[in-house]
Amino acid sequence: MQQIKTPLTKLLNVKIPIVSAPMAIPGIVDIGAAVTSAGAFGFIGAGFLSSENIKLNFEVVRQKLQLSRGDPVPIGIGFIGWVLDKTECSDDPRINATLDEKPMAIWFAFGVDLGKYIAQVRAYDAEREHKTVIFVIVNSVQEALKAANEWKVDVLVAQGIEAGGHGGSASPPLLTLLEAIIQAISNGPLIVAAGGISTGSQIAALLTMGVAGVVLGTRFLFSEECKHPQAKKDVLLHADLHSTVRSLAFDEVGRTMGWPPGQDGRAVANQIIQDVQDGLDLEERLKKFDESAAAGETSRLIVWAGVGAGLVNKIAPISDIISELHEGMLEALKSAPRLIETDA
Repeated sequence: MQQIKTPLTKLLNVKIPIVSAPMAIPGIVDIGAAVTSAGAFGFIGAGFLSSENIKLNFEVVRQKLQLSRGDPVPIGIGFIGWVLDKTECSDDPRINATLDEKPMAIWFAFGVDLGKYIAQVRAYDAEREHKTVIFVIVNSVQEALKAANEWKVDVLVAQGIEAGGHGGSASPPLLTLLEAIIQAISNGPLIVAAGGISTGSQIAALLTMGVAGVVLGTRFLFSEECKHPQAKKDVLLHADLHSTVRSLAFDEVGRTMGWPPGQDGRAVANQIIQDVQDGLDLEERLKKFDESAAAGETSRLIVWAGVGAGLVNKIAPISDIISELHEGMLEALKSAPRLIETDA
C-alpha cells in the first residue's frame, strides 16, 4: 500500500490520515475497531454511558484488535462536555475510569468549560508513562485559539457547518473555517477537517490546504458495521445534497436537550421539521413523535447526518470504504502536479 504521510499519521501511528468521529450510535464499537484495523484511526463515543459500560466497550475493542489487558488501545473515545458536567460530580465519574483503559486519544466537544477536563487528563497522565492525545472540536477561530494557546490540545478538529450530528449553529463552511484557522495558528496543534467529507478527492483537496487529516462520521453510517436499523439506513441511502437541516427540533422530541448556546444538530429533515413549521408547540410535537415511534412509522425517525450523505449510495464493509477513500486520495494527489506547467 502506498502511504500518505502526514503529522497525524505519525502522531497516531497509522497509515491513513482518516479519523472516524466518536458518534453515539449503535455499532460504534464495531465501527471504531474496524477503522483502526483498516489502517486509519477509530473513535468510539461515550455518549451517556456509565463508566462500567465504557470499560466493557474497551474490552470488546481489545478482543477485536487482539490486545492484552493493560496494553494501550489504538483507539480514541469522545466525550460531550455538558454530559461530563453532570457525570463528573456524580458517584460515577467517567474520565479517570476511561483513562485507566489507556486509550490512545480522547476527544472533547460541546461544553462551556472543556479546559478543566483537559487539565484533568494532563494531570492523570503526569503520573504515568502512557500519554493521551487530546482532540477538541472548534467551530470558530476564537475557539481554536483558546484550545491551542490556553488548553494546549494536540489536535484541533475544525468542524464546518456541513457536519452531521451536533456542532456550531453558526460555524462557517468548512473550507472558509479551515483557511481562517490555518492563518491564525501557524505553529500549534495539528488541524484536522470535519464536515461533509465523503470522498477521497475531497480528502486530498483538504490535505493540500495544510490539514493533517480528516474526520468522517456520516460516511461510516453507510457501513455494514453500523447497527442502525434498516429503516434509518434506507433514509440515508435516499438522501441527497439537500436532505439535511440543522435544528434543535430533533433533540427536543428525542429528549436530548442540554447543548450549550450556539450548538444544534444536523439530521435528515422529515415530519419532525414539518411539525415545527406547522406551528405545533413542544407538547404536541412530543405526542406526535411518541405516537409515530410506537406505531413503527418512519416519518419522524431521527437520522443524524451531514450534507455528505448525498454523495454516498451504497452500504459496504468499513475495510472497503477505507480502501476506496485511500485510493481516491492517491489518485487525486497524483493528478495534482499535472496542473502545474513549467516554462520550457
